[in-house]
Amino acid sequence: MRQLGQMKKSTKNSLFTYTLVIAAFVVVQALRMGPGVGAMLEGQLIPICAYIVMALALNLVVGVSGELSLGHAGFMSIGAFAGSALALALQSTVTLSPLRLALAMVFGAVIAAALGFLIGIPVLRLNGDYLAIVTLAFGEIIKSIITNVYLGVDENGLQFSFLSNKNELADGGVELIRGPMGVMNTQRISTFIAGFVLVLVALVVIFNLVNSRTGRAVMAARDNRIAAESVGISVTKYKMIAFVVSAALAGAAGTLYGCSQTTFAATKFDFNTSILILVFVVLGGLGNMWGSVIAAAALTILPEALRQFSNYRMLVYAIVLILVMLATNNPTLKGFFSRLFHRERADAPHAAAVKGGGKQ
Repeated sequence: MRQLGQMKKSTKNSLFTYTLVIAAFVVVQALRMGPGVGAMLEGQLIPICAYIVMALALNLVVGVSGELSLGHAGFMSIGAFAGSALALALQSTVTLSPLRLALAMVFGAVIAAALGFLIGIPVLRLNGDYLAIVTLAFGEIIKSIITNVYLGVDENGLQFSFLSNKNELADGGVELIRGPMGVMNTQRISTFIAGFVLVLVALVVIFNLVNSRTGRAVMAARDNRIAAESVGISVTKYKMIAFVVSAALAGAAGTLYGCSQTTFAATKFDFNTSILILVFVVLGGLGNMWGSVIAAAALTILPEALRQFSNYRMLVYAIVLILVMLATNNPTLKGFFSRLFHRERADAPHAAAVKGGGKQ
């Protein structure tokens, strides 16, 4: 316990969040083995993991970097379509589903990160809410583009057409994206375990970034851009790192979600989805990662869980919203563990002094 009391506050917060996520995973797995999780809730487990990662990714931009993004659903859409298309293309060559899912996630994350980098080059150099405006437009543009894209693959390679389906696939060819209909007839290769692993990976990446020199530079630029620049911090560079990492995580979350559906269209990832993710972040607390985990999980599962209580659904939903916001932003709850550790740390010198006095 003495070593635990000497840990940094950031390390304690990270360990607490890891413990929270692992405990939740163990509880859900135990419920899945019994009658505790119905078919409806079982179908929500992977989307919950995807939205948790999305909330963590957006919190990195909004809470840590101090920039407002209103189009993170666009990065999720890119990851969903790019990853699902790759998974479809590899269906006959890579038969091992976990490997195919991992490759699809990496591909979706890379494509989303590349687009995030391209967006950040002109926008992150500017002050103000330009990022919010550009990401809002980006999300709508991506939705419109994907709605008009027809993509297939056959023995001759990729077949691409825009606005109308002019692809003439050879025998054995596979249609990857079908314009307004999106992706269809895909295998569900995403699993709850894969979602849990992705959540842990996202937490490890974000906590290591925030607690590193890069993270401190990002927060310094957030708190006072002029002061940060005056001491030699490249504000654009460090904000770009945070934004690209956030886009990559959103792309991976999109792939996880896309590979859990047999059919989905670009309209799923609209402006309302971006706002919903922003609500997760705000309710969980800006910069509060474990708050984002709780808010995303609770608010994703709540509408489905309350579907049978149609007369009281909105009342209960509003009450839970208030409780989540109070719980995740309550200084008493947030400081419980840190006060406990601080008290142990304060008692340690006193105990050592008493022990030393006894020896005299």
